[in-house]
Amino acid sequence: MSVSEQDFIQAAEKLDRIKHEIQAFIVGQDEVIDQLLWTIFSGGHALLEGLPGLGKTMLVKTISEVLDLSFSRIQFTPDLMPSDITGTMMIQPDENGKQRFDFFEGPIFSNIVLADEINRATPKTQSALLEAMGEKTVTIMGDTKEMANPFFVLATQNPIEMEGTYPLPEAQLDRFTCKINVYYPDKQALKEIIHRTTGVEKPKLKKVMTSDDVCKIQMLTKHIIISDEILDLAVNIIAGTHPNDGGACPSVKSYVQYGSGPRGLQSIINLAKARALFAGRFHVSIGDIKQVANPVLRHRILLNFEGEAADISPDALIAETIEWVQQDGVLK
Repeated sequence: MSVSEQDFIQAAEKLDRIKHEIQAFIVGQDEVIDQLLWTIFSGGHALLEGLPGLGKTMLVKTISEVLDLSFSRIQFTPDLMPSDITGTMMIQPDENGKQRFDFFEGPIFSNIVLADEINRATPKTQSALLEAMGEKTVTIMGDTKEMANPFFVLATQNPIEMEGTYPLPEAQLDRFTCKINVYYPDKQALKEIIHRTTGVEKPKLKKVMTSDDVCKIQMLTKHIIISDEILDLAVNIIAGTHPNDGGACPSVKSYVQYGSGPRGLQSIINLAKARALFAGRFHVSIGDIKQVANPVLRHRILLNFEGEAADISPDALIAETIEWVQQDGVLK
């Protein structure tokens, strides 16, 4: 695929229209919208965490309508089974009166899959998403089936300290490109929410893209340039999340049990490239790396007992790691 400067300019204009259209319906949450769109156009999956009623489900549905993508919602509950997600083989009669196995697709076969309250299902059911998120395939009775293109899992969860929830396994958490925190709106935003949701007229969403457009911009994102110097910064940040690394800051050595793996580095680079494209740039900047580090790494840092007891924030550790890495002589 050959790209030109005009391709980047047109893509940035389209992305700006997408954000504007979403904001015409969703009040506030600008940072959440940005991070979610970066994730989608980098080809990743996102986990949104926040208290009930903050509009997480509505935001995902709104994005699917604006992008004109097929959408399915899976309500995760303790009795949900893996086959309820992936689909199942069922015996059906054929035209000759004999019986055969036919596959009936589950809701995972959509462009955007909303895994609503994912931490309310058991780990066995949560694991039904692992292959789809990692390889974009589903294997049923030895038969491997391709997912839709593009394909995203956008999951929501309530904080794990609430009753009736199951923390996601680390292997599944690592498959989410980023974890996005959804915060409570301020008073002005609350008033605007009431105006938009309790009146007679409701904003009508316009379709800004098609699935082909999304795939083209995803490919365009891969052409964003990153220098070796900035790549070294990202590598040092990832290495700095490991307590046994010589370049780790004192807090990481004291409070972290395990740091991020290679998938975390891939996610930082992919998300930084998407952020650069949204800003109309053809290259990744230091600011891109810093801005995407928190959502990419906050769910990939596993605290030790001391860190848990001291209620250490992963975001604070990430900020300290970035500062420590730069003080150590990398891109001061």
